[in-house]
Amino acid sequence: MTTNSATAVDRLPETPFSGVSPFLLTEDRAYRRWRETKLAGGLLEPERLMVPVGNPEDLTAAERAALLERVSRFNMVFYRCSDGGRAMDRGQVRRFAAALGLVRLDNNLCAEEDGVSELRVTPGGPQGEYIPYTDRPLSWHCDGYYNPPHRRIRAMLLHCVSDAPEGGENAYMDHELLYIRLRDENPAWIEALSHPRAFTIPPNVVNGETLREAQSGPVFSVDPASGRLHMRYTARLRNIRWRDDGPTRAAAARIRELLGGDDNPDILRYRLRPGEGVVCNNVLHARTGFRDDAGGGHQRLIYRARYLDRIAGT
Repeated sequence: MTTNSATAVDRLPETPFSGVSPFLLTEDRAYRRWRETKLAGGLLEPERLMVPVGNPEDLTAAERAALLERVSRFNMVFYRCSDGGRAMDRGQVRRFAAALGLVRLDNNLCAEEDGVSELRVTPGGPQGEYIPYTDRPLSWHCDGYYNPPHRRIRAMLLHCVSDAPEGGENAYMDHELLYIRLRDENPAWIEALSHPRAFTIPPNVVNGETLREAQSGPVFSVDPASGRLHMRYTARLRNIRWRDDGPTRAAAARIRELLGGDDNPDILRYRLRPGEGVVCNNVLHARTGFRDDAGGGHQRLIYRARYLDRIAGT
C-alpha cells in the first residue's frame, strides 16, 4: 500500500538497509526483503538466546561475538554468569555493558548517582510512587516512552542480583516483530502510529512541581543515529492520550490484543535467576507481580541500566 499524504513515515530518513528504508510505506520491496531476513530467525526461546559468560568484566572474543550475534538477530540476548550467581555490583554492570558499546547512561529520576537503578520494593518515598519499585505487575512498555527525543532509550540491561521467592517473570517481544504483524495486517496502522502526535504522556507533576513536561510523539519511528526501527509505547491506560482518530484507535487496540494473547508465539517469557541478565535494544517488555519474603530477608533485586546508545553493531 502507498499513501499520497506527506506522513511522518514518508519523511523518515534512509537507513543502512541497501540504501533505502524498509520502514517507508512506499518501499514495499525493501520491506519484503527485510521482513524475510527478520523472520528467518525463527521462534524465540530463552535457552536459544542464553550465552554463558565467564567474567562479565572481561569478555572473551567468542562471548562478545555470541552476545552480539543474538542481539543482531533478535534485538535481545540473555546471559548467565558461570560463577553460580555471584552478584555483580553496579560498577561491574556498567563495565559489562560498555563492552557491548553501551556507555551513555540515562540518568533518570530514580536512578543512583552512577545512572544504574536498583529495582526492589521501596515503600514510601519518591520511588514507591512508581510501579517498577513495587511488587505489582508491570504492564507492557518500552523504557523511556516519556522521554524527549534527544533522550530516547535505545538499549537497556537488567541484571538479577536476587530473585523473588514467587513470581517476577518477565515477558519480552521484539518490537520489529510487532511492526511486521501490524504492517502485514493493515499498513494504515503503521501510518497512524508514525504520526508525530500518535500519543501523549501527561506531565509528571509532584507537589505542584513539574518534573517532566508532557511528551507527544510517534509509536514507530526510525532512529536517526542508526536507521533502525525505534518503538515508543506503554500499555497504561490511565492519563495516556492517544490521537483521536479511527486508525490510531484501531491500531492501539490491535497492539493490546497482540500483547495480551497467551497464544502469541512472538512473546518470550523468562524468570531471571541470580547471576543472569538480559541486554536488549529496548524491546517491549512486561513483568508479573511477585512476592518477597521480608521476614526471611529474601527480596527481589534487579539492576537496571538504560542507555542512549544502541548495542554495538546491531
